[in-house]
Amino acid sequence: MGVQAQRVTLAEFERLALLPENVDRRLEYVGGEIVEVVSNNYASMVAARIVARLVLCVDEQGAGYVTGADGGYSVGQDRYIPDAAFISKKKQPDPPHHTWNPHPPHLAVEVLSPTDEPEVLRLKIASYLSAGSIVWVVNPDKRQVEVYTPG
Repeated sequence: MGVQAQRVTLAEFERLALLPENVDRRLEYVGGEIVEVVSNNYASMVAARIVARLVLCVDEQGAGYVTGADGGYSVGQDRYIPDAAFISKKKQPDPPHHTWNPHPPHLAVEVLSPTDEPEVLRLKIASYLSAGSIVWVVNPDKRQVEVYTPG
């Protein structure tokens, strides 16, 4: 079943994403379309290092929760799976158990891979910012991080 760039409702996306044949796929709902997130080993390694450092910092402070590339978030009407994310205990006192956390993260980290489409990334950044999230866009090949903050 091809799922890339299919225009569907949010309810239909959530139904499709939970089908047995799709549970091992990283599917996002971006601007009314299903987008499959595909990474590579290098981008995954960079994301893992970011997650590890975030966990150390957040745990030391007791500040909240860090998720990796399997943690999904509701961001406005969209559903995203950032490579790393942080949400504070103040915003979410208990660890989330939902498929899609109903609260957008305080920090979303997107590590670029060769399959990322610039227009999809721009939509995601705009949605994150509208929801009050800070966004780090990490380009591992250029060893560069772009930081976007609301306002």
